[in-house]
Amino acid sequence: MKRPLLILTGPTAAGKTELSIALARKLNGAIISADSMQVYKYMDIGSAKIRPEEMQGVRHYLVDVLDPREEFHVARFQQMAKEALEEIYRNGQLP
Repeated sequence: MKRPLLILTGPTAAGKTELSIALARKLNGAIISADSMQVYKYMDIGSAKIRPEEMQGVRHYLVDVLDPREEFHVARFQQMAKEALEEIYRNGQLP
């Protein structure tokens, strides 16, 4: 069974964060970050990481979830993203 999935990409500072939050709020969505630096805790400066007050109540996955000493690679991202997708779909939301 095919399930809907919205993907938003673009260059740095193009307004993706603001647009993604607006879309998520309008479409009952949640956001899965694919940013290789935002996944790490404590790496707020220099990563343009979204702040909790900017999230406007929209759940963000894969932000602030790993210690900087933890290994992170594409296979781990893939597994974490799949788990996030399943949770989002279970919650009746659009990823």
